[in-house]
Amino acid sequence: MSVSTIDPSEIAKFEAMAAEWWDPHGKFKPLHMLNPCRLDYITGQIAAEFDRDLAGPSPFAGLRVLDIGCGGGLLSEPMARLGADVVGADAAERNIPVARLHAEQEGLEIDYRHTTAEDMAAAGEQFDVVLNMEVVEHVADLLAYLTACQRLLKPGGLMICSTLNRNPKSYVMAIIGAEYVMRWLPKGTHDWSKFITPDELYGLLRNAGLEPVDRKGFVFNKLTWGWSLSERDMSVNYVTASVKRSQW
Repeated sequence: MSVSTIDPSEIAKFEAMAAEWWDPHGKFKPLHMLNPCRLDYITGQIAAEFDRDLAGPSPFAGLRVLDIGCGGGLLSEPMARLGADVVGADAAERNIPVARLHAEQEGLEIDYRHTTAEDMAAAGEQFDVVLNMEVVEHVADLLAYLTACQRLLKPGGLMICSTLNRNPKSYVMAIIGAEYVMRWLPKGTHDWSKFITPDELYGLLRNAGLEPVDRKGFVFNKLTWGWSLSERDMSVNYVTASVKRSQW
């Protein structure tokens, strides 16, 4: 095994919730609500970077996509439906049979693995796209983890990375609001000290050998009870796109 950046206490949290991944009203309700907005951003960035027509059949055919921290497959399945060759990887072992069973029920072929970014990089795996969504706030060594993700990208590859900003508003919204008031997440799901500002993440991405090219906010509208992308408001949830310009 290579040196690991996983935090065992963080893995244990998601192991305990594994059976609920596909319950839109369960403990992963926030991700089900956010997923359409995440997918809009992801598909748009992939289409632009690889010159793909989202209106055509199987627009991501020929692209190898890694969904790291795949959980139950909420992002892996849409990528497979768009024609990509998808690997879903998760350090929480109990997530993998849940993801495999659901993909089988949906008639989708997805390569789900209980593994880490470091071990896949050490094995020489490479991908056109790495989806790194809501993971970085749970790892033990962020730069080492992002460097492993960079190694997993082919030259010219694209990584989409989303996480939570660190400021008083994110503490109120993501922890007090989501975990204590709305009870969308079990208490203790997030550690505010592990949240990272967009500028900090940009710096780490560059240090890991990636070139940040875009960032947007995910904003929750209490009136429409839905999520949308924002050019300016990255105060709580946000997403970045970065590319690997050359071989490192």
